[in-house]
Amino acid sequence: MALPPRPKKRLSQCFLVDHNIVRKIVAAAALRRDETVLEIGPGRGILTRALCEKAGHVIAIELDRSLDEILQAALAGIDNLELQFGDALAFPYDTVPRGTVVVANLPYAISTPLLFKLLSAHHLIDRMVLMLQTEVARRLVARPGTKDYGILSILTQYRAVPSLAFHVSAGCFRPKPAVSSTVVVLPVRRTPSVSVANEPMFIRTVRASFAHRRKTLVNSLRDEGFSSERIMPALEAAGIEPTRRAESLVIEQFAALADALAETKSV
Repeated sequence: MALPPRPKKRLSQCFLVDHNIVRKIVAAAALRRDETVLEIGPGRGILTRALCEKAGHVIAIELDRSLDEILQAALAGIDNLELQFGDALAFPYDTVPRGTVVVANLPYAISTPLLFKLLSAHHLIDRMVLMLQTEVARRLVARPGTKDYGILSILTQYRAVPSLAFHVSAGCFRPKPAVSSTVVVLPVRRTPSVSVANEPMFIRTVRASFAHRRKTLVNSLRDEGFSSERIMPALEAAGIEPTRRAESLVIEQFAALADALAETKSV
């Protein structure tokens, strides 16, 4: 058998090789035989095989076509696997079966946009078990007033209930990554954590508020295209002091601010 292709630096490839970590990931996913699993980045297939043993159907999306031969060999004889080659950022997540479970060692370079795409398919995904760079994992669970609290915290907690499951040492990968890794469990909420009148405005408000972290809400919102004539009445309606900074607001306050901004006349 030919030697496996070398990991590609441009894809930030670090392949999981520790079977104990695989068992812990599968246990965290609590899979049933009637469930479909979506795996992003199967790599050399060590996690994929374990997922196929527990779930009814596994869809694995891999960008690197040079891994085809090694994946076919590693996963030979498995009849509940659907292996697709393509870009996970372009995958049509709205086509997965309702109740899909996402289990993945996400490519760290694109983990944030991938997470937002997965959250956009919240109505079809039951839960996610994701291995992420520890720095990103901490942002998912961050609370107001902390340095990790930001856009990713709020928009994730709006749609899911993230918790840190366990850390994974660099020695569990080949080659060893230069960053630490953490597995996060994210049950997807059936309804959002807060009610908003206009979801696009809620997302826009959160992004604009954190666009300039060192600035007050008024200045950050103004720099992102909202006029003072619109900002000040909205802050007053939401009961938020103009001198506050974004990291001091809880998600309910962002919802109130977004609703107030949606109600004010665009200026």
